[in-house]
Amino acid sequence: MADDINILQAVLAIDSTAQVTVYPDGTMKWNTTPIAEEDILAKQAELQAEYDALEYARARAVEYPITTEFIEAYTEKEILNDDTKWNEYVSKYNQVRTDNPKE
Repeated sequence: MADDINILQAVLAIDSTAQVTVYPDGTMKWNTTPIAEEDILAKQAELQAEYDALEYARARAVEYPITTEFIEAYTEKEILNDDTKWNEYVSKYNQVRTDNPKE
């Protein structure tokens, strides 16, 4: 999966000053004090869980109606007392939330 947290991200989350080369076979060459592999794997799992837990938010972000739709709908509702576009906007907005629940 393209969004998997990789070893280097985990290493840098533990120590942002770490200097390491990670080879395709998973071996690492350290230029600073090495971090234990079990600590790296634990941090990688933690970061992946955090990332996965926000999938709903990433899905919502691309599906919400665009901001100009909101502005137009709100303006017409407030200034022209016409809530037609507002009701459409709210319906789209709520559908995105229904389709992508937080769980």
